[in-house]
Amino acid sequence: MTGRIKDDLMQLMQVPGLSGHEDRVRRAITARLDAMGHSAQTDVLGNLWVTIPGQGPSVMLFTHMDQLGFIIRKIEDDGLLRLERLGGVPERALAAQEVLICVGEGRDIPGVIANKSHHATAPEEKYKVVPYADLFVDAGFASKATAEAAGLRIGTPVVYAPRAVEMGETRIMGTSVDDRAGCAVLIDVAAHLAARDSGPPVHLCFIVQEEFNLRGAQPLAQRLQPDIALQIDLMLASDTPDMAMRGEMALGQGPGMSLYSFHGRGTLNGVIPHPALVRLVEDSAAAADLPLQRSAQTGVLTDLSYVQLVGAGVACLDLGFPMRYSHSAREVCDLTDLGQLSRLLQEMLTRITPDFSLNRDEAP
Repeated sequence: MTGRIKDDLMQLMQVPGLSGHEDRVRRAITARLDAMGHSAQTDVLGNLWVTIPGQGPSVMLFTHMDQLGFIIRKIEDDGLLRLERLGGVPERALAAQEVLICVGEGRDIPGVIANKSHHATAPEEKYKVVPYADLFVDAGFASKATAEAAGLRIGTPVVYAPRAVEMGETRIMGTSVDDRAGCAVLIDVAAHLAARDSGPPVHLCFIVQEEFNLRGAQPLAQRLQPDIALQIDLMLASDTPDMAMRGEMALGQGPGMSLYSFHGRGTLNGVIPHPALVRLVEDSAAAADLPLQRSAQTGVLTDLSYVQLVGAGVACLDLGFPMRYSHSAREVCDLTDLGQLSRLLQEMLTRITPDFSLNRDEAP
């Protein structure tokens, strides 16, 4: 199982797909779904989904296919580029990073976020984070005219230079593990659902613009009107010294379930999961002999926060995989967790029968 997940993950991580510019990723996923016999649909925003008919409560199982990054906000006369952040890009992780300027397939241009020469860095500068607005990208152009002749414009997407590397026996390191890992898991689930002969109606969805204020999932949920929504994304690994106080989530120890998420700033949104879905996850993990980790985090927000508000309300739950170094150019996950997450989702779907109850009065 992890062989397909690994291959898809490694390939999808190398496809650039900034929020609002996910077309290449969508085409890559569509090709995989088509090869399984699924009939994929898309909407004006670029969301992608397949619907597998069935009986019982309908399930929207989704993950996002976009990544964070930048857009060009200014081309200087000397050909250097100024960037605007798109998504939660950590400024302290930017200097000296390679980037890819996404002009078009076959025409993308590499660049580097400049880092002031060490020999000219004053003592008071050595331990300061340079604000992104003061950074610039060197893409090899000597003038604004040559940059524009290569296709660069204000608004052109820029992402961390795509990279996917195997580490150790089961780990993957590189760009956009968030959330191409989720995409690879859902593709694996799609392969198994292609051969099923019973189960609930399932909408397998690959969502746009999650990194840009969670824009894509809510309109699609309004269209699909699910009874249940299960969202797949990273969960903050807390198995490194800098994260030890954040929880008990470790790479290689299985998929995770969120019992509480709250952004804590800006949107002040989050998710407290439906108790029937919590029991479903726990029972499914036990039945399939799978490990299950638990998460409760402030500072975390997914697009499920808005899906739960659709219609008369949707029963919601966040599931995911442990990941280190979120939103940096080099994120890390473990393939074992991804394979077990796929198995968990498959087991859960078999247990959502026509008599599956979402009645809150039956909650413990």
